[in-house]
Amino acid sequence: MKTVPVVFNNTVLRDGHQSLAATRMTTKQMEAVAPELDSMGFGTLETWGGATIDAGLRFLGEFPFARLDALKRLAPRTPHTMLLRGQNIVQYTNFPDDVVEAFVAAAARHGMDIFRVFDALNDLRNIETAVRAVKKAGKHAQGTVCYTTSPVHTPEMFVELGTKIEAMGCDSIAIKDMAGLLPPDVAFQVVRGLKERVKIPVVVHTHDTAGFGCAAYYAAIEAGVDAVDTSISPFANGTGQPDTWRMLQALSIHPRRPQFDGAKLRKLREVLTGIYAELSQFTSTKNEMVDNDVLTYQVPGGMLSNFRNQLKEQKMADRFADVMQEMPYVRQCLGWIPLVTPTSQIVGVQAMLNVKFGRWKNFSPEAMKVALGYYGRTPGPIDPQVLALAEKLTGKPQFTGRPADALEPRMEKLRATLVEKGLPSDDEHCVIYAMFPQELEKLYKGGAGAPAAPVASSAPKPEIKAPAPAQPVIPGTTKKISRLALTIEGKRHDVSVEELA
Repeated sequence: MKTVPVVFNNTVLRDGHQSLAATRMTTKQMEAVAPELDSMGFGTLETWGGATIDAGLRFLGEFPFARLDALKRLAPRTPHTMLLRGQNIVQYTNFPDDVVEAFVAAAARHGMDIFRVFDALNDLRNIETAVRAVKKAGKHAQGTVCYTTSPVHTPEMFVELGTKIEAMGCDSIAIKDMAGLLPPDVAFQVVRGLKERVKIPVVVHTHDTAGFGCAAYYAAIEAGVDAVDTSISPFANGTGQPDTWRMLQALSIHPRRPQFDGAKLRKLREVLTGIYAELSQFTSTKNEMVDNDVLTYQVPGGMLSNFRNQLKEQKMADRFADVMQEMPYVRQCLGWIPLVTPTSQIVGVQAMLNVKFGRWKNFSPEAMKVALGYYGRTPGPIDPQVLALAEKLTGKPQFTGRPADALEPRMEKLRATLVEKGLPSDDEHCVIYAMFPQELEKLYKGGAGAPAAPVASSAPKPEIKAPAPAQPVIPGTTKKISRLALTIEGKRHDVSVEELA
């Protein structure tokens, strides 16, 4: 067993508040703790990506790159990490390669150090472009294995994925346990298997939703893991990452225990407790508790709490258990896909529609895209009847290529659109507009807050051409009957509920 101290990464400025406070911590609130976090000796600070970009624009009136600039000024010594959804970037659908490349290059220019790149299906074709762009920018590419359980997922499968990630040229491997499902014995087995077969560092990320977090980290440390992700209470435990102090006490006499200043940790907790109180309208005691149901339904904690509220708004509060029980069925039909953004939302919406209208009576467009291969290769086979229905409704056969290969470049069109609208047209604004056009326009119109300061970009400005035609969506033979507004993991989804023709 390795005796070098394990590295603790800190997640409080990203996943901590995303998991426990609906991603509502503001940059101003972060200013109160970022310098102290920078002095603690954490391996990295997770500060950006995930839902923070969407929520910051949508609810806080913040331009994402301005937040990154501020946090880099406040915490310049510790490397910063972001969570990047591969070809989805930080949105819920695939984007062309040129948009992914521009986003990564812009984030690197603004100081992002480590890019944790994952794909919801573990289809490594969907992280190739992002990894290549990170390496081109001279930054650290951390390839990610999304952990889940199903008849087609085994520890050996995850180890094999890790070896492929190393072969892609990644600088490290992250095991991302987004729903807190990783048992200690499996954590040990996967980490030990990886350490025997790869030379790059291995990091484990989990949530304490099912109460496994601390024990899973202990087992991973025993197996030789290089780093684990921890947070700081009250933005820790429950649906968040295990608390740093708690993890230190679990390793009280362990030879790999890292050293941290206990007094500084206590002071940080005091300040963060005040911030948590300020965000009380977005927190819930249910998120702070161990939830055994996650072991069955595998729904990430942040989504679970929001989904409960949305079912209540749709007058389906009494069907919560039915919807949860439907999710494993939908997941199986869609090839045993892991439940992580965006697949957790896709499966959740389809499960709700199945319960409300009958199974597959209303087939959501995004679930059809999963079935047809437009999100990538699923771990298991698509249910034949579900696939046949999707092909019938769209008139298209299952797509087996790399999803992004079906997309046309968009950067020139995006730049032209922003010029036409009188908005900044640098790469930073182009990539944000690609993902969140309405939110960016609202920001500059003053609807969500003061307009962001212009962001200088060193990227060359290509010749502006006329906008290309909008990319076609998968056609279907459906009839719209209503709209549902769902907010899941801080993201609002305006869902078209359609009746099959």
